Amino acid sequence: MTKQQRSTRPIQKLLIANRGEIACRIMRSAHQMGITCVAVFSNPDANMPFVKEADEAVHLFGETAGETYLKSDLIVQAAKQTNADAVHPGYGFLSENAAFAKACIDAGLIFVGPPPEAIQSMGSKLEAKQLMASNGVPVLLGKDVSNLNEQQLKEAVNEIGLPILIKATYGGGGRGMRIVHNYEELAVAVESAQREAQSAFGNPSVFLERYLESARHIEIQIFGDLYGNIVHLFERECSIQRHHQKIVEESPSTAVSPELREVMGKAAVTAGMTVGYVGAGTVEFMLASNDSSNDEFFFLEMNTRLQVEHPVTELITGLDLVKIQLLVAQGMPLSKEVFDASITGHAIETRLYAENPTKNWMGSMGTLHRFQFKPDKTNDQSILLRVDSGVEDGSVVSPYYDSMLAKVIAYAPTRIEAARVLENALGKAHIHGLATNRELLINILRCQDFLDGKTDTGFLERHSPEELSVNPLAEEATQLSAIAAALASQARNRVNSKVLSHLSSGWRNNPSEFQQISYETDQGRIDIKYRFERNRWTIYLAKQDASKSEDAPTPNLYEQKAVDLISCTATEVAFEYLGVRRSFDIHQVDSTTYVDSVLGAVELSELPRFPPPKRHIPPGSLIAPMPGVIIKVAVEQGETVETGQPLVIMEAMKMEHAIQAPAPGKVTDIYVEVNQQVSAGDIVATVVDLIEQLSNSSPR
Repeated sequence: MTKQQRSTRPIQKLLIANRGEIACRIMRSAHQMGITCVAVFSNPDANMPFVKEADEAVHLFGETAGETYLKSDLIVQAAKQTNADAVHPGYGFLSENAAFAKACIDAGLIFVGPPPEAIQSMGSKLEAKQLMASNGVPVLLGKDVSNLNEQQLKEAVNEIGLPILIKATYGGGGRGMRIVHNYEELAVAVESAQREAQSAFGNPSVFLERYLESARHIEIQIFGDLYGNIVHLFERECSIQRHHQKIVEESPSTAVSPELREVMGKAAVTAGMTVGYVGAGTVEFMLASNDSSNDEFFFLEMNTRLQVEHPVTELITGLDLVKIQLLVAQGMPLSKEVFDASITGHAIETRLYAENPTKNWMGSMGTLHRFQFKPDKTNDQSILLRVDSGVEDGSVVSPYYDSMLAKVIAYAPTRIEAARVLENALGKAHIHGLATNRELLINILRCQDFLDGKTDTGFLERHSPEELSVNPLAEEATQLSAIAAALASQARNRVNSKVLSHLSSGWRNNPSEFQQISYETDQGRIDIKYRFERNRWTIYLAKQDASKSEDAPTPNLYEQKAVDLISCTATEVAFEYLGVRRSFDIHQVDSTTYVDSVLGAVELSELPRFPPPKRHIPPGSLIAPMPGVIIKVAVEQGETVETGQPLVIMEAMKMEHAIQAPAPGKVTDIYVEVNQQVSAGDIVATVVDLIEQLSNSSPR
């Protein structure tokens, strides 16, 4: 498209073709510029913050992305319906879809992004590699394998060499990516990557690429305008990843010297010049070695959109990248402050996900009862905490979309200070109702390798996510939090009492029997006996180890805890234990109590005095770990399976989850089929253990 075809009229009303955190982020800058904002939303998103913050919102009736946010005709129709004159695609969904960009322009809308031709040029990662190689940018060898049989796949791998990386040709964000270390994994990995690519990007094409182990993922932010100007705004390092999706990003990189920054920056600008780039874009490279003496790097891809991690660039440069996007889209040239940008200080971003890293990153869904970050009490203007989020207290996280809750970003004069500010903010946040990767992020920021700048793509292979996800003070935190929860429960009872509610919680005219309460926790069951006597509390606590089975519980022996109560309400408890005074914030939701303190966050489920009968689950039953859609049944009834063999594959929160055989056995029943929606706890199949089967069938 020629520059003359690009509109230079002011944007009056902007439709944001996205959801969640990025929709809120775009609105923030647009509203500051006096631009009216229109949101689009699906059924599950009807009550999300981005819908409330918009000036107008158009309902896209449907649940999944394929029914809503990926429907370009519905987006363009929504823009016309609300008289919007521009569309911002955000990231993900249709943000790198050239046909969508063209549809917007053909409808007379300003598309806040590069020309469709630039998107098309970089849309195919394979074609982008060829284009970059022809312009002198170093690339990794890649090969399209979308329509190859198993033998042809092996031949393709032989050309490149193991290990290899399977990547979605028309996608990003870690979707449709798999690492393959041996030929046995190859066919299944390609099939899985194709399914995920189709689901996320509407195109199943994948290709193979040489996989660099222990490399650095370095990306360069570029910006272009309608007048042929393209600049780079330095690098971001995004090496710490899970499922090939970034979870920690920072700028500047500890691995990039000023000389290397200049060379990589020029390569990124060359990439932008090659396709006539306009707007915000990111050129991604792999720095071949963690060794700072090796400056060999390779072009990976160009993201023709705003990146999730753009806040770190904003913080070190003082620029508002969304504002610049909107100005460029209106025909304004890049400003002097963009050309003169420099690096000041250090910024680190962590992606806070609703997921459990100890259970293969399984997504968590449901109601987020509380989501609050405590404000910084210091007045130091050189330190900044920023939380870009799309959720709030009461938000419901659905199974249909990505599980990211927020990006939490810290800025400080030095890297060590930024890490400490970020770690402290994550630790003090109140996040209730869903499992998250918060503890993992905190421990990464504390890890000596991270602090020393040793942050290559193998970081989470060297440092176990299971170990990094454990609070080292978990046992003490759980026990003291349980005591605080019990005391808060008593205070709540007194406040709600219709008789003598003014008396201190637990007050008795004469010593009485102990009151009792029991909780289920991650550390196991905790039983507490307590009573108020002679102006102090007497507390006994017994715990049952969570690692012990119900068939062989640990002895429930009570141990007296000497607790000197300082203050006690239904929402806050302070006491002294072993000479240390601490306060505990209490939040009760039904039978669950959330306790936050300096020791860490603890969730306690109060056990009923008379528990209901347990649900009977037949032996050998495999259950769905979360709500989702069955996308493949990999076995047949009567088939013999091995330990770890995938039986059923389901999709939830934009990720695939394989339900595997826990032991060698025979599939006796399959209860699901492809495209079936299942709920958490539904039985999907039954596998009879072969050893048990042989034992039961042997003559007696």
